[in-house]
Amino acid sequence: MTSFTEPAPAQPGHTDIIIGGWVARLPRKAVPFVLLARFDRPIGAWLLFLPGLWSILLAGATPGLTIWLLALFFVGAFLMRGAGCVVNDIWDRELDRQVTRTIGRPLASGAVSLFQAICFLAALCTPSLLILLQLHPLAQVLGVSSLLLVIVYPLAKRVTWWPQAMLGLTFGWAAPMGYAAAAGRFDWAALALYLGTICWILAYDTIYAHQDREDDALVGMRSTARLWGEQSRPFIAVCYGATVALLALSGWLEGLSWPFFAALALPAALLARQVLLLDIHDPGLCLRLFKANREVGLAIGLAVLLGRL
Repeated sequence: MTSFTEPAPAQPGHTDIIIGGWVARLPRKAVPFVLLARFDRPIGAWLLFLPGLWSILLAGATPGLTIWLLALFFVGAFLMRGAGCVVNDIWDRELDRQVTRTIGRPLASGAVSLFQAICFLAALCTPSLLILLQLHPLAQVLGVSSLLLVIVYPLAKRVTWWPQAMLGLTFGWAAPMGYAAAAGRFDWAALALYLGTICWILAYDTIYAHQDREDDALVGMRSTARLWGEQSRPFIAVCYGATVALLALSGWLEGLSWPFFAALALPAALLARQVLLLDIHDPGLCLRLFKANREVGLAIGLAVLLGRL
């Protein structure tokens, strides 16, 4: 393995790879693997976990089972998000060398070899499998099925203008899995929740993709950010509106009480704020708005919890 050097100072322009804080105190050989799995940037794991949080709370299982499942899904989200990042970077290692934001990623920079990345991927998937075996059989089937989405997603931007929709299908999979794990079934309420999750992810990942819009154009990669361009704001507004509507439909189908619908006003306001503040020509702002979706997701979880009281 080649020695690892901090990428940020060497690269001009916008990048989200920043070494500091607790990462700087790790053994030097461990740093590339932490960066490869994005453990230094947990926002992705949070966004993977949150649909599982909503669906587990929506299913209304016993408090003990709910807490147990939330713990499993939380740990599993960090492991599987890390595994997904490794798969993504294996597919994109040549492309990442051509994009300012990603040129310092460990595989692209040579800090981690392809063989080391595959071994690290196996190390992440092993405990993930043990977690999956703790779930209801229906959730296990759904979990195994998700592997196809994880593998195929990195290819989407090469063949379609809608890779963000593919990410929605993949990242939102925790919604049907969580509901199946807690309720042992998949019904219309769970479907509405999954569709709402897809709309949410489609919108926030369009915001995220605007960081790479110009580089993607140069290398021929497609995205909804490039597709919608200056019309991204109304597109994102429609997606976020559909998210809130589908969440409300899911709560109605599940029979949640009125506090759920009242509390949905908070995440709706937070999403509207993102639309109003969006400047697609400011990569730093796009990243901040993307990260703000953790608070949106937690607010939705609170609304579901209030609807269950």
